[in-house]
Amino acid sequence: MSPRRSYDQYCSAARALDAVGDRWTLLIVRELLAGPRRYTDLHADLPGVSTDVLASRLKDMERDGLTSRRRLPPPGAAHVYELTPRGRALLPVLRTLGEWGRAELGEPRPTDAVRAHWFALPLLGPLAGDGLVEVRLEKGVFHLYPRDEEGAVYGDGPAPREPDARLALDSATCAELARGELDLADAVREGRVTVTGDGPLAKSLREG
Repeated sequence: MSPRRSYDQYCSAARALDAVGDRWTLLIVRELLAGPRRYTDLHADLPGVSTDVLASRLKDMERDGLTSRRRLPPPGAAHVYELTPRGRALLPVLRTLGEWGRAELGEPRPTDAVRAHWFALPLLGPLAGDGLVEVRLEKGVFHLYPRDEEGAVYGDGPAPREPDARLALDSATCAELARGELDLADAVREGRVTVTGDGPLAKSLREG
Protein backbone atom coordinates (compact mmCIF):
# COMPACT_ATOMS: atom_id res chain seq x y z
CA MET A 1 0.00 0.00 0.00
CA SER A 2 1.38 3.38 -0.97
CA PRO A 3 2.29 5.77 1.86
CA ARG A 4 -0.22 8.50 2.55
CA ARG A 5 0.66 11.71 0.77
CA SER A 6 -0.26 14.92 2.50
CA TYR A 7 -0.17 18.63 1.89
CA ASP A 8 0.79 18.95 5.56
CA GLN A 9 -1.42 21.99 5.96
CA TYR A 10 -3.74 22.54 8.93
CA CYS A 11 -6.73 23.31 6.72
CA SER A 12 -9.90 21.25 6.23
CA ALA A 13 -9.77 21.68 2.44
CA ALA A 14 -6.18 20.44 2.38
CA ARG A 15 -7.09 17.48 4.60
CA ALA A 16 -10.00 16.63 2.28
CA LEU A 17 -7.69 16.75 -0.74
CA ASP A 18 -5.26 14.46 1.08
CA ALA A 19 -8.01 11.83 0.89
CA VAL A 20 -9.76 12.51 -2.42
CA GLY A 21 -7.44 14.76 -4.40
CA ASP A 22 -5.69 11.99 -6.34
CA ARG A 23 -6.73 11.46 -9.95
CA TRP A 24 -9.59 8.94 -10.35
CA THR A 25 -10.62 8.90 -6.68
CA LEU A 26 -13.78 11.00 -7.05
CA LEU A 27 -14.72 9.17 -10.25
CA ILE A 28 -14.48 5.88 -8.36
CA VAL A 29 -16.85 7.41 -5.80
CA ARG A 30 -19.19 8.35 -8.68
CA GLU A 31 -19.27 4.71 -9.81
CA LEU A 32 -19.78 3.33 -6.29
CA LEU A 33 -22.78 5.60 -5.75
CA ALA A 34 -24.53 2.94 -7.84
CA GLY A 35 -23.98 0.45 -5.01
CA PRO A 36 -21.50 -2.41 -4.61
CA ARG A 37 -19.34 -2.98 -7.70
CA ARG A 38 -16.84 -5.62 -8.67
CA TYR A 39 -13.34 -4.58 -9.66
CA THR A 40 -14.00 -5.64 -13.26
CA ASP A 41 -17.17 -3.52 -13.36
CA LEU A 42 -15.31 -0.49 -12.07
CA HIS A 43 -12.52 -0.95 -14.59
CA ALA A 44 -15.04 -1.25 -17.45
CA ASP A 45 -16.81 1.99 -16.46
CA LEU A 46 -13.63 3.98 -15.87
CA PRO A 47 -12.10 3.95 -19.35
CA GLY A 48 -8.53 5.20 -19.28
CA VAL A 49 -7.57 4.03 -15.80
CA SER A 50 -4.85 1.39 -15.61
CA THR A 51 -5.36 -1.74 -13.54
CA ASP A 52 -2.45 -0.76 -11.28
CA VAL A 53 -3.79 2.72 -10.60
CA LEU A 54 -7.32 1.47 -9.96
CA ALA A 55 -6.08 -1.17 -7.52
CA SER A 56 -3.91 1.41 -5.75
CA ARG A 57 -6.74 3.95 -5.47
CA LEU A 58 -9.13 1.34 -4.07
CA LYS A 59 -6.58 0.35 -1.42
CA ASP A 60 -6.01 3.99 -0.50
CA MET A 61 -9.75 4.63 -0.29
CA GLU A 62 -10.24 1.61 1.95
CA ARG A 63 -7.41 2.77 4.19
CA ASP A 64 -8.95 6.26 4.39
CA GLY A 65 -12.36 4.88 5.36
CA LEU A 66 -14.13 5.82 2.12
CA THR A 67 -14.78 2.29 0.87
CA SER A 68 -14.95 -1.25 2.19
CA ARG A 69 -14.53 -4.59 0.48
CA ARG A 70 -16.57 -7.72 1.08
CA ARG A 71 -17.17 -11.08 -0.52
CA LEU A 72 -20.61 -11.86 -1.95
CA PRO A 73 -22.22 -15.10 -0.79
CA PRO A 74 -22.56 -17.98 -3.31
CA PRO A 75 -23.38 -18.19 -6.13
CA GLY A 76 -21.80 -14.74 -6.57
CA ALA A 77 -18.63 -15.51 -4.60
CA ALA A 78 -16.92 -12.34 -5.86
CA HIS A 79 -15.42 -9.43 -3.97
CA VAL A 80 -17.21 -6.12 -4.27
CA TYR A 81 -16.31 -2.60 -3.25
CA GLU A 82 -18.84 -0.26 -1.67
CA LEU A 83 -18.90 3.18 -0.11
CA THR A 84 -18.87 3.66 3.64
CA PRO A 85 -21.09 6.38 5.14
CA ARG A 86 -18.08 8.70 4.93
CA GLY A 87 -17.67 7.88 1.27
CA ARG A 88 -21.37 8.41 0.60
CA ALA A 89 -21.09 11.83 2.21
CA LEU A 90 -19.16 12.88 -0.91
CA LEU A 91 -22.38 12.90 -2.98
CA PRO A 92 -23.07 16.63 -2.47
CA VAL A 93 -19.40 17.33 -3.22
CA LEU A 94 -19.70 15.51 -6.55
CA ARG A 95 -22.98 17.23 -7.37
CA THR A 96 -21.51 20.66 -6.66
CA LEU A 97 -18.36 19.82 -8.61
CA GLY A 98 -20.52 18.68 -11.52
CA GLU A 99 -22.52 21.90 -11.47
CA TRP A 100 -19.30 23.91 -11.40
CA GLY A 101 -17.95 21.88 -14.32
CA ARG A 102 -20.98 22.41 -16.56
CA ALA A 103 -19.24 25.30 -18.28
CA GLU A 104 -16.42 22.94 -19.29
CA LEU A 105 -18.63 20.36 -21.01
CA GLY A 106 -19.28 21.94 -24.38
CA GLU A 107 -19.99 19.50 -27.19
CA PRO A 108 -18.73 15.92 -26.76
CA ARG A 109 -15.23 15.43 -28.16
CA PRO A 110 -14.50 12.53 -30.53
CA THR A 111 -12.25 11.02 -27.86
CA ASP A 112 -14.84 11.27 -25.06
CA ALA A 113 -16.13 8.04 -23.55
CA VAL A 114 -19.82 8.11 -22.60
CA ARG A 115 -21.85 5.93 -20.25
CA ALA A 116 -25.59 6.44 -19.83
CA HIS A 117 -25.41 6.44 -16.03
CA TRP A 118 -22.97 9.36 -16.03
CA PHE A 119 -26.05 11.54 -16.61
CA ALA A 120 -27.52 10.38 -13.29
CA LEU A 121 -25.92 13.04 -11.09
CA PRO A 122 -27.09 16.04 -13.18
CA LEU A 123 -30.66 14.71 -13.03
CA LEU A 124 -30.80 14.26 -9.26
CA GLY A 125 -31.62 17.92 -8.64
CA PRO A 126 -34.43 18.29 -11.20
CA LEU A 127 -35.88 14.93 -10.10
CA ALA A 128 -35.87 15.76 -6.39
CA GLY A 129 -38.83 13.81 -5.09
CA ASP A 130 -39.81 10.50 -3.61
CA GLY A 131 -39.81 7.49 -5.87
CA LEU A 132 -37.87 5.40 -8.35
CA VAL A 133 -37.17 6.84 -11.80
CA GLU A 134 -36.11 4.95 -14.92
CA VAL A 135 -34.30 6.94 -17.62
CA ARG A 136 -33.97 5.68 -21.18
CA LEU A 137 -31.33 7.19 -23.46
CA GLU A 138 -30.02 6.15 -26.84
CA LYS A 139 -26.84 5.01 -25.13
CA GLY A 140 -28.51 2.92 -22.45
CA VAL A 141 -30.85 2.77 -19.50
CA PHE A 142 -30.31 3.66 -15.85
CA HIS A 143 -32.47 4.32 -12.83
CA LEU A 144 -32.40 6.85 -10.02
CA TYR A 145 -33.43 7.00 -6.38
CA PRO A 146 -33.58 10.81 -5.93
CA ARG A 147 -34.37 10.79 -2.20
CA ASP A 148 -32.52 7.67 -1.01
CA GLU A 149 -30.11 8.65 1.75
CA GLU A 150 -28.71 5.21 2.54
CA GLY A 151 -28.85 2.91 -0.49
CA ALA A 152 -27.69 3.33 -4.06
CA VAL A 153 -28.21 6.73 -5.65
CA TYR A 154 -28.58 5.25 -9.11
CA GLY A 155 -28.14 1.96 -10.92
CA ASP A 156 -27.27 0.73 -14.38
CA GLY A 157 -30.00 -0.89 -16.44
CA PRO A 158 -33.79 -0.96 -16.04
CA ALA A 159 -35.41 -0.24 -12.67
CA PRO A 160 -35.49 -3.32 -10.39
CA ARG A 161 -39.23 -2.84 -9.85
CA GLU A 162 -42.03 -0.84 -11.41
CA PRO A 163 -40.74 2.74 -11.38
CA ASP A 164 -42.78 5.72 -10.25
CA ALA A 165 -41.81 7.50 -13.46
CA ARG A 166 -40.12 6.64 -16.75
CA LEU A 167 -38.27 9.27 -18.76
CA ALA A 168 -37.24 8.87 -22.40
CA LEU A 169 -35.01 11.42 -24.11
CA ASP A 170 -32.35 11.65 -26.76
CA SER A 171 -28.65 12.27 -26.19
CA ALA A 172 -28.78 15.89 -27.37
CA THR A 173 -31.50 16.75 -24.85
CA CYS A 174 -29.65 14.96 -22.06
CA ALA A 175 -26.44 16.81 -22.91
CA GLU A 176 -28.28 20.15 -22.77
CA LEU A 177 -29.71 19.21 -19.37
CA ALA A 178 -26.25 18.23 -18.14
CA ARG A 179 -24.78 21.53 -19.36
CA GLY A 180 -27.55 23.50 -17.64
CA GLU A 181 -28.79 24.91 -20.94
CA LEU A 182 -32.21 23.31 -20.63
CA ASP A 183 -34.60 22.98 -17.71
CA LEU A 184 -36.21 19.56 -17.23
CA ALA A 185 -39.71 21.00 -16.83
CA ASP A 186 -39.28 22.96 -20.08
CA ALA A 187 -37.98 19.86 -21.86
CA VAL A 188 -41.07 17.93 -20.77
CA ARG A 189 -43.42 20.74 -21.89
CA GLU A 190 -41.66 20.94 -25.27
CA GLY A 191 -42.01 17.19 -25.81
CA ARG A 192 -38.27 16.58 -25.73
CA VAL A 193 -38.64 14.37 -22.66
CA THR A 194 -41.44 11.80 -22.61
CA VAL A 195 -42.75 10.98 -19.13
CA THR A 196 -44.82 7.88 -18.42
CA GLY A 197 -46.03 6.36 -15.16
CA ASP A 198 -48.83 6.79 -12.67
CA GLY A 199 -46.83 7.81 -9.59
CA PRO A 200 -46.99 11.29 -8.04
CA LEU A 201 -43.54 12.08 -9.42
CA ALA A 202 -44.60 11.27 -13.00
CA LYS A 203 -47.75 13.37 -12.62
CA SER A 204 -45.85 16.34 -11.20
CA LEU A 205 -43.34 16.18 -14.05
CA ARG A 206 -46.11 16.14 -16.65
CA GLU A 207 -47.91 19.02 -14.96
CA GLY A 208 -44.69 21.04 -14.85
